[in-house]
Amino acid sequence: MSENESRSDKMTTTTPPKRRLLSTNLLAVSGAAALLALAVNLGYSAINHHFKTKSKHKDLRGSSVRVNFSASEILKLAETIIAKSKLVHDTIALLSLDKVTYTNVILPLAELDAQQFPLVQSCLFPKLVSTSQAVRKASGEAERMIDTHVLSCSKREDVYRLVKAVAAKADWIGPEGKRYVQSLVRDFERNGLNLTETKREEVQRLRVQIDELSLQYVRNIDNDKTSLLFSESELAGVPLEFLKSLQKAENGKYKVTMKSHHVAAVLELCKVGTTRRAVAVEFGKRSGEVNFPVMENLVQLRHKLARLLSYPNYADYALDLRMAKTSTKVYEFLEDVSGSLTEMATRELAVLKDLKMKEEGHLPFGIEDLSYYAKRVEEQQFDLEFGAIKQYLPVKLVLSGVLKIFEDIFGLNFKEIVDAEVWHPDVSVFSVFDLSSSELLGYFYLDIYKREGKYGHTCVLALQNGALLPNGERQTPIALLISQLQKDMDGHPGLLRFSEVVNLFHEFSHVVQIICNRASVARFSGLRLDPDFVELPAQMLENWCYEAFCLKLISGFHQDITRPIKDETCKSLKRWRHSFSALKLKQEILYCLFDQIVHSVDNVDIVELLKHLHPKVMLGLPLLEGTNPASCFPRSVIGYEAACYSRLWSEVFAADIFVSKFRDDLSNQFVGMQFRNKIFAPGGGKDPMETLIDFLGREPSIQAFINRKAEYSL
Repeated sequence: MSENESRSDKMTTTTPPKRRLLSTNLLAVSGAAALLALAVNLGYSAINHHFKTKSKHKDLRGSSVRVNFSASEILKLAETIIAKSKLVHDTIALLSLDKVTYTNVILPLAELDAQQFPLVQSCLFPKLVSTSQAVRKASGEAERMIDTHVLSCSKREDVYRLVKAVAAKADWIGPEGKRYVQSLVRDFERNGLNLTETKREEVQRLRVQIDELSLQYVRNIDNDKTSLLFSESELAGVPLEFLKSLQKAENGKYKVTMKSHHVAAVLELCKVGTTRRAVAVEFGKRSGEVNFPVMENLVQLRHKLARLLSYPNYADYALDLRMAKTSTKVYEFLEDVSGSLTEMATRELAVLKDLKMKEEGHLPFGIEDLSYYAKRVEEQQFDLEFGAIKQYLPVKLVLSGVLKIFEDIFGLNFKEIVDAEVWHPDVSVFSVFDLSSSELLGYFYLDIYKREGKYGHTCVLALQNGALLPNGERQTPIALLISQLQKDMDGHPGLLRFSEVVNLFHEFSHVVQIICNRASVARFSGLRLDPDFVELPAQMLENWCYEAFCLKLISGFHQDITRPIKDETCKSLKRWRHSFSALKLKQEILYCLFDQIVHSVDNVDIVELLKHLHPKVMLGLPLLEGTNPASCFPRSVIGYEAACYSRLWSEVFAADIFVSKFRDDLSNQFVGMQFRNKIFAPGGGKDPMETLIDFLGREPSIQAFINRKAEYSL
C-alpha cells in the first residue's frame, strides 16, 4: 500500500477560470443528465445527513468520510453506493450518440468518482483498523460487493460507445479533461470492449484463467512445508534467540523451514558454508515441480491476452499504463544501470571472495555466500549497533520531528484536531494548512500504534481524493497512515528501529503527496498515479533519514532527549546505506531482466534463460545447481508481472532529483515549494515524464544514482 501522487505549477492563478467553466457547463445540463445530477446529489446529501446526525464530535469540514460504522451500516452504504453508481451509468446510457458531450457523459462520471470514493473507502478501511471482528467481516463483504459492481461497469458496452463518441469529437475541457477521456476509453478497451463479442468473451476467459493460475502459484509457495534439519554446530553463528525459536526434531536437530525469515537468518548469519548452500538450494527449488508448469502456462496465457488486445506481447500491454511505456525502454534502462554498476560490483565481489578465502579456505564463492560475507564486511567497516540506535528514537519525538521536517520543506502547517471523531483512542487527526495563505489543504489520520486485529504493516490510504467540484470549490483530500509501532507503556517510551523510522518517513511522504495534489479530476488524485511514478517522491524523501541535520532533529536518547544521535553514527548510517549496494542491485536487476524477457518474448526456455542471465549479470557467479527461481518468484506472477523494474526505476530518478535539487540545502523551502507545485500538484493529470522534466529542467538521468553509489563504494 504500499503494501504497496505527483503534480504542476501552483494553481492559484489558473483555478478560478476552470471553476467558472465547470460550473457553467453543469448549469447547461438538461434533460436526463440534469435529473441524473439532481438524483445523485440528493442521494449523497441524504447519506451525509444521516451519518452527521449520529456524531457528537467535531466534523471535518468538507469530509464525506465516515468512521465508526456498524457492520449493518457498512453493508447498507455499500448497497447505496452500488445503486447510485448504477443510476449514473444507466442514465448516461439513455443518451443518443449524436447528443453526447463532455458535459452530459464525462462530467457525470467524474463527479460520481469524486463523490463515491470517500464513501467506498468508508466501507473498506474498517477491515484494516476496526477492533470489531464483525465490522472487519462486513467491510470485507462490502469490498467484494463493490468490486463485483465495478467489474460489471467496466464491461458496459453502452457507456463505452458514448465515451468513445465524446473522444472522437475531441470534446473536452483542457489537457486534464483530454487525459481523463483517454483514460476512460483505454480502460474500457483493455477489457476488450472494442472487440467482437467472441473475442471479448475470450478476453474474459483468459483473465479468469490467469487469475486462477496466479493464485495457485502463490498458494503453492505458501503451502510449501519443506524443511531441513541441522545440528547446533551446523548453525554456528546464528543468534541463540533464533535457535530457541526453531522446532526440534526427535533426533535433537533444529528444523529450518523455507519461510523467508528462517532463510534470511541462515544466509546472513550462519558461519557454515555447507549449511548456507543447502538452505539456498532448497529455497531456490521450492514448489518447483508444481509451479514451473504454472509459470510457463501463465506466461503463454498473458501473451495470448495481450495479442487479443492488439499488443505484440504482454510486457507492452502492461507497460502501456506505465511511465516506461515499452519493454525496449525497460531493457535499455536495466542494461544501462547494470553496466554502470559493473566496476563497483567487481570490487565488492573481490573483497567478499578474499574474506571467504580467509575464513573457509579455497572453497569457491557462490551466490549463497553473498549475504553472509556482505554482512561480515559491514560489521568490520561500520561501527553500527542498531539496538543502541533504537534508544535514541522514541516514537513521539520521531513523529514530531518528521512533521516538522515536512512542514519546513513544503510550506505547510499541521494542527491536531483534538475532538474529531475517530475509531480508536490511539488515533489522531490533523488538519493541513498552507503556511503562507492559511488555506485548508486537507486532513490526515494517524493510526500508528500496535493493537490486535489491525493490519500488520505500514501503509497509507487516500480516504478522500481532491477534486474540483461542480460548485467551483475543491473537494478536500484526506489521508490515513496505518502502522504497528510500539507506543509508550507504563512509563517506558516506545522506541523505533531505524528501519521503522525510514518506513514512517516514506509513508508520511505519501500522506503529503495526497494532501498537496491539486488535480481537477479525482481519477488523478490521491495515489491514483502512474505506478512507475507514484513511489518516486517517497523514495526521494527517504534521503532525509540519512542526513545528520534531520537525524538530530528526530532523535534524542530516551532518558535525555537533549542528547541526539552522535555525528559518527550519522556518518556511518549514510555509508552503510550504500555498502555493497552494487552487487545487491545487480541481483535485483537479474530478476527484473528475467521478468521482462519472459513477458516480451514468446516460447522462452525459462530454465536456460536463468542459467544464461545469472553469470552474465552476476559477474560469473553461476545459478545454484538444481534451483529454479522461476518456480518461487511471486513478484513476477501477481502484482508486478512485467513490472519488477519499477522500484529501481523510481529509486534511480529519485536520486536524480535529490542530488540536483536538495542535497546541498535540505531545508530549502523555495525548492520544496517547487517540488510541491510541480511534482505533487499535477497528480495523474499530467504525463509523469513531462512532470519530471518540468521540475528538473532537463531529461532525467541515471548518473546521479550511479555517482552516489560510487561515492561510498570500496
